[in-house]
Formats: sequence, structure tokens, C-alpha cells
Amino acid sequence: MTESSEWLIYRGAGEPHDGLDRLPDPPPWRDFTSRDAAGSGDGSQDRRLGAHRHLAELHRPGAEELEMINAALYLRRPLLVTGSPGAGKSTLAHSVAYELGLGNVLRWSIVSRSELQDGLYHYDAIARLQDVQIAAQADHGPGSGAPGAVDGIGGYIRLGPLGTALLPSDKPRVLLIDELDKSDIDLPNDLLNVLEEGEFAIPELERIADRLPDRTAEVLTADGVKVPVRDGRVRCRAFPFVVLTSNGERDFPAPLMRRCIHLELGRPDHNRLATFVRAHLGDEAARAGDDLVTRFLERSRSELLATDQLLNAIYLTDAAATPSRDRLADLLIQRLDRPR
Repeated sequence: MTESSEWLIYRGAGEPHDGLDRLPDPPPWRDFTSRDAAGSGDGSQDRRLGAHRHLAELHRPGAEELEMINAALYLRRPLLVTGSPGAGKSTLAHSVAYELGLGNVLRWSIVSRSELQDGLYHYDAIARLQDVQIAAQADHGPGSGAPGAVDGIGGYIRLGPLGTALLPSDKPRVLLIDELDKSDIDLPNDLLNVLEEGEFAIPELERIADRLPDRTAEVLTADGVKVPVRDGRVRCRAFPFVVLTSNGERDFPAPLMRRCIHLELGRPDHNRLATFVRAHLGDEAARAGDDLVTRFLERSRSELLATDQLLNAIYLTDAAATPSRDRLADLLIQRLDRPR
């Protein structure tokens, strides 16, 4: 094997070998080895949260960014943050949560099929019906006292990120509604009333509130914690710090815009990108990849690129020590707006 191919694990030679043993540890955001034995833990998620916390510690907002964040805090209004991928939109939410001691950020990642209901709560009616039927068969009767009975309905309801953020508490939660511009055309308008009123109803609980102990049911939050909900309504006391992000792929309706504080972030500079790399890969990799950061910034003036591509390139060229470093980096950092 030549020196130029020493980093290759798969050689394409049609000869079995044990080269996989040389594969280095995965990048932090693709490491699944920390899941617990039962499979319920998410090690990769923990590492992403760790990187976000590190970014939050290192984040130093500009004057305009600082003013708009504080305006949203004072006015109890959502903050709509627009800008190109990698501009630091989601980092902003983690930075506020970290500095003000507001706990983990609740995140609702938007896709084209996302609906308001997804953010508020989910009621598993099918699981409840199945449990009632199983209990009834076991008891040879109507299933009195079974987990599917009226007073056990809360076990089949789980609040979404938005629903959890609106729970009553003395301090606000931080909610990141990420990439709202990917949503269906109706979702921004559907959000208006909930964000304006700071409350929502759970009809499945409202209908039976008078039959519940103390008119209260315990439901699960997006964090996996059981909390009481009285009279089938969730009402915030402290309005959450809501960050809506957009990559600028569409315009939003005027009613949403006037209810938000709008912050436009420019392209990230060298210092911000270097901080991003350092938070995910450490100081040594950041120093080794500093020239790639410079090239990435130069290319991003005329090409649409994503910071994920930069991270991939720096990790691979550092971990694999490839002789064709620059060429491989260019292959990994391909423009996303390539002409057809």
C-alpha cells in the first residue's frame, strides 16, 4: 500500500483484511457508543448538548444582537432570527439559557409536515384503547381500575417542546423553533394565537376534568418529567424565551412579524467559525484546521456552504491525516447551490 493510500480503510482491492481496527473514534456528533445498556440513553444527543454548552460559553454577541435579545426578554416576545446556515442562530438560544440559568433548551425542529399539534402535545389514543381492552380481558369485566381508566389518561399524553415551554413556572424556559421557513404555509399563522395568549387546551382532558381527582391529570413533558395539568389547560406564568430561526427561504406573514422581535444575523466571521470548530472538535483540531476556515469563508462569499461541511472536512483531514488534504476538503465542502 502506497503512502498516499495509507489512510484508506476500504481499499477496493477485493481482499478481506482487518483494516477496520484502524478506524479512529467517530466525530462527537456521530458517536453512539454512550447509549446505556437498555438503549434508552442517547449519547450522541448528550455530546451535541455538550458542544452547544461550550458554544454558549464562548459566544460573544455583537451590539445589535445583544440589544434585540434583551428587547425580546423585556417585551416577552418571540425572537425571530434570520440568517445563512452557520450564522449562529441556534447558538443564541443556548447562550441565553446558559447565562441566565434557564436549563436545557427545548428544541422543535420544523419539517414540511410539522403541525401546531406536534409542538403542543401528543395523545396516544390507540395505546390507551389497547390497554383498556387487555385489562378488561384479564379481569373478565369492564376493566375497573385499569391503567386506561379515566384517572390514568395522563399516562397517554406527552407534551411537545412548545407545550412544555408553556407550563407554569417562576422562570421561563428557552424554546428553539428551528428552521420555521421549512414549514407548511399554515404553521406560522397557527402559532400566532398560542404565542400571543401563552396557553392552550388539551381537549381530551378538558372533557373529563370533572371526573379527575382534583380535576388534575399527570402528563409527561418533552423532558420526560411528569407534571400536573389542571382543568385540561396549560397556562404559562413566565412567558418562555422563544427563538424562531429561518434560513431566509421564505417570507412570513405580517401578523407573525409584528408579534416578533426580528434579528438578522450576517455571515459568520473567522472568529465565530473558529469558535464553532473549537467547541465541537477541540483546540488542537481548530488550530490545525484554521486554514480551512479561511478558505471556507472566502468561498462562502460566492457559494452557499454549510458549517457542517467545514466540521466534516476538519475532522476527517485531522483524524485521517490524509496526504491529499486540500483536495479531500474541497470534495467535502461542495457548494449547496451548484448550478444545474
